[in-house]
Amino acid sequence: MSLPDHHRGGELPFFVYGTLRPGEGNHALFLRGRTAREEPARLEGAALYDGPGYPYAIETPGAEIVGEIVSALPGPGEAYRELLSVLDELEEYRAPGDPRNLYERVPRDVRRADGTAVTAWVYFAAPRVARELRAAGRPIAGGDWIAHVTGGR
Repeated sequence: MSLPDHHRGGELPFFVYGTLRPGEGNHALFLRGRTAREEPARLEGAALYDGPGYPYAIETPGAEIVGEIVSALPGPGEAYRELLSVLDELEEYRAPGDPRNLYERVPRDVRRADGTAVTAWVYFAAPRVARELRAAGRPIAGGDWIAHVTGGR
């Protein structure tokens, strides 16, 4: 798949599915003024689990998660690296496979509303967290965090 110019060199958009979604608290704190585009999307092959105030994505065949593709403002690579660093810190992601990770950041194809795919960074529950959630966690019906926290209103 061909990515727009500002997505080359690893500068992928982000798939957000919880508190980073537009209208949610962490979007206002970490993404407002830093995005060029936000559009509805779905992540297939993953389920959403309820966490302490925020959700976790866990790879799950046959499930899907509702969210948005968030593209960073184009510009010098420094701004993108800063945003990536801020989001990694928020998600407690240190490095691939680090046992202290709360989430793992991985590239995945997500589907826009029109059905086209785009590769985006997705923060999945780290393996130890995923094991705990699969054993004793609560899946979020429909994979939609906003519907979950608003009671479907």
